[in-house]
Amino acid sequence: MTSAMEKQWFGHPRGLATLFFTEMWERFSYYGGRAMLILYMTAAVTADNPGLGLSVVEAGALYALYTSVVYMTNLPGGWIADKFLGARSAVFWGGVLIAAGNLCLALPFGTGSFFAGLGIVAIGTGLLKPNVSTMVGALYGKEDKRRDAGFSIFYMGINLGAFLAPIIASSLIGQPINWRLGFLAVAIGMVLGLIQYRMGAKYLGDIGLHQRSGTNDEHAKQQALLKKAMMYLGIAVVLILISHFTGIATLTITRTSNAIGVILLLIPIVYFGFLFTQGGFASDEKKRIIAIIIFFLAAALFWSAFEQAGSTLTLFADRFTNNQVFGLSFPSTLWQSVNSVWIILLSPVFALIWMSLNRMNKEPSTPLKFALGLIFVGLGYLVLVPAAMKLDAGTEKVGVMWLLSVYFLHTVGELCLSPVGLSAMTKLAPERIVGQMMGIWFLGASLGNFIGGRVGGLFESFDLKFIFLAVCGTSVFAGLVMLALVPWMKRMMGSVK
Repeated sequence: MTSAMEKQWFGHPRGLATLFFTEMWERFSYYGGRAMLILYMTAAVTADNPGLGLSVVEAGALYALYTSVVYMTNLPGGWIADKFLGARSAVFWGGVLIAAGNLCLALPFGTGSFFAGLGIVAIGTGLLKPNVSTMVGALYGKEDKRRDAGFSIFYMGINLGAFLAPIIASSLIGQPINWRLGFLAVAIGMVLGLIQYRMGAKYLGDIGLHQRSGTNDEHAKQQALLKKAMMYLGIAVVLILISHFTGIATLTITRTSNAIGVILLLIPIVYFGFLFTQGGFASDEKKRIIAIIIFFLAAALFWSAFEQAGSTLTLFADRFTNNQVFGLSFPSTLWQSVNSVWIILLSPVFALIWMSLNRMNKEPSTPLKFALGLIFVGLGYLVLVPAAMKLDAGTEKVGVMWLLSVYFLHTVGELCLSPVGLSAMTKLAPERIVGQMMGIWFLGASLGNFIGGRVGGLFESFDLKFIFLAVCGTSVFAGLVMLALVPWMKRMMGSVK
């Protein structure tokens, strides 16, 4: 072990600091851009701070498309790193693409550079996000007792980036001055993350370096598979463009978004169908796969409500909330920092609650935590129903306590469901498909983001109280169903807790 590798950071390997700040700046980039996205897309092109002038329906469809693809690209991103680049190179080049994509968003070339920028950011995120987490795990041996604490510190970096970005990039620059300058700010943030990543690489030793495995024939087959996949992708893009420009099938935001939605629905149906019919699993393994399917559906529903923070709730904050505290006004994009504040405040509280209940053998089971998560996220939207009724009665804007309460309840739901989700998926999965379960979890988040974005597109089409009641009713009903299924789910899970 080199002397650089032996250095410590708060009792952990010094390499954790390198990865902590890399992920912090990546999340700064993502959440800073997300906070501005729906408002920039719907801002008039003739406004003092001009936007793209899209309708709310179009903006919701594009938001759904972007946020879902961001999570979908985690699937090939992890595979490309494993087979070809190595995690370390994948993280670096992912960061380069994220910075370049945000720079495209900052360019004054209309929708062309904007669409290209979103696509580049999505590809870069797919390369960076799954692989930086893999490298954190590689810092510790399997029996290292610091491992869980190390991941907790790493996740604090995520929340720190998510907290700072809407304040600096969105609220201080993008919304009050110029949207494009806000996107430039998040691009600069990612560049800073890349600089420190390169400077701190010496503390990572050989972690994340590509180590070729298998025979030459196997490696050649992998290379051929990648080339074939890229060729088919290229052919598909060319055919789509030909169809668009010849008028055979005009490409619109809504049509493209609809196509991605269909793909997101088909992938899990085909995948789980294949596991049951062709997987060759034993009876107990199939029972655990059934439990995984239920958790997948519950997670997708949860994220579909939770991730409306960047669409429905952002529009509500901007148009119908009196954004003032003690007489001081603040930009509506600042609301995107509130969830991170609640996470930072409530995480230690929940850790104490779960530990105390565990000592008394009363800690809720994973299915029960999922049920609670769904119920709490639904109750958050129930809070907004009377606020919407006040608006219907003639109130121009409602106070900040409404959204503060919503984000509090949503964070409680997140802390019930999110920390145990991936752990449950990987523990339940038959050993030979454990790696695929990481992808399935991200796919659930992708599907949830898609649904949440499309619901946000209905903001002007339906009465707000009906939207809030519908989201509340769907989430709470799903939570109650999950609650009723807890005993059955425990049987499906077998010895897995």
